[in-house]
Amino acid sequence: MSGKRLAGKVALVTGAGCVGPGWGNGRAIAYRFAQEGARVFAVDRDRRAMDETLEKVAAIGGEITACECDVTDAAAVARMVAACRQAYGAVDVLVNNVGAPRPGGAAALEDADWAQQLDLNLTTVFCVSKRVIPVMAAQGGGAIVNIASTSGIRWTGAAQIGYAAAKGGVIQYGRVAAVELAAQGIRVNTVVPGQVHTPLVDAVLARAQAGGDVAELLARRQKRIPLPFMGDGIDTANAALFLASDEARFVTGTELIVDGGMSARCD
Repeated sequence: MSGKRLAGKVALVTGAGCVGPGWGNGRAIAYRFAQEGARVFAVDRDRRAMDETLEKVAAIGGEITACECDVTDAAAVARMVAACRQAYGAVDVLVNNVGAPRPGGAAALEDADWAQQLDLNLTTVFCVSKRVIPVMAAQGGGAIVNIASTSGIRWTGAAQIGYAAAKGGVIQYGRVAAVELAAQGIRVNTVVPGQVHTPLVDAVLARAQAGGDVAELLARRQKRIPLPFMGDGIDTANAALFLASDEARFVTGTELIVDGGMSARCD
């Protein structure tokens, strides 16, 4: 594994499963990290959702351990982090990737759905990081990479106020945590994916935003992107890989937007 960008490092990746076949962000992150030499501790609330992740990593001879955990449950998270340390003895990299949107605007979203969106998309970042930070501090440092969304910085075409607010919170969490933790050698950064084509688009968003018409939704999303193609989970994973690696040793408290230029345009 010598010469690889994460050689010898232990990476804990939450949301490492996927709702369908293909490159979801978490699956792609687990795969690319393993490809670059990391020992990956893959976490998802649905163990079966990680089957393809495990298969893809095994196919390249990577090292990965799967752990079923609901990261909205603080006690379960504490057990999960302990299990990672028992399996690999450390946590060098944490990727907080759990999240999913629910439709609903500022006056339409139900109160319970607002709470659920904050819990799933924002509180999980706090909950997992809180239990990993002491481990990293004791080791002398580490890297935390949070996965947000362009919904946290822009209107992206659909009313999903809870998701947008939560992802905006993820970005600000990363900034303030980075300053607080810098003296302990812990870097905190955020990847901000735009409208990448992941299995979530086909399985969930097409139904919520386009009456189940995947092709229509993809065409609508592509019109917002200046580049003439749509990225996928591998593009998110490559950004996370850079921020997790020693190549980013002087990078903390910032965001890397991966959206094909969508958030830079004004129309």
